[in-house]
Amino acid sequence: MAQALRPNTAGGLFATDGKPHPLQDALLAVTLVLGITSFVTAMFHSLHLLSSWTGLVGILTGAYGQWISETTRERFGLILGLGASGVGFFLGMAHGGLFGGLF
Repeated sequence: MAQALRPNTAGGLFATDGKPHPLQDALLAVTLVLGITSFVTAMFHSLHLLSSWTGLVGILTGAYGQWISETTRERFGLILGLGASGVGFFLGMAHGGLFGGLF
């Protein structure tokens, strides 16, 4: 029962294993940036190319990040990025799509 009283000194929120995860952290950051970009640009009808492409790439990086994630902190951030990417992607598709007006 002594381990239940030991504080978490791993250095990160919910990073309970105490090991560095540079690839997972990079995928988390990329997914969040792409998700925020896709979500914000989806609010403007003329930026549908940017929102749909960043949303699609954000969904793909977030899915791969979920597949290889190891801690709850990583999964939580990836889900936020995936949600924002998904909303931005679908609104971008509704406003004109990936190639809207180009082909």
